[in-house]
Amino acid sequence: MAKKKEGSGLMSSAGLMRYYDAEETAIIVEPKTVVTVAVAAGLAILALNAYYHIWP
Repeated sequence: MAKKKEGSGLMSSAGLMRYYDAEETAIIVEPKTVVTVAVAAGLAILALNAYYHIWP
């Protein structure tokens, strides 16, 4: 029979621990907030283009 590696289980779980640690410290932004900011930025760019007569 082949021998099992002793450290294989520990090495594979180490990446999962780092993933869950990173998930707890991440900044959470709702999708509605991202869409709202993107739409507001787009409208601001269009308004500034029209104000400065860059609009074709």
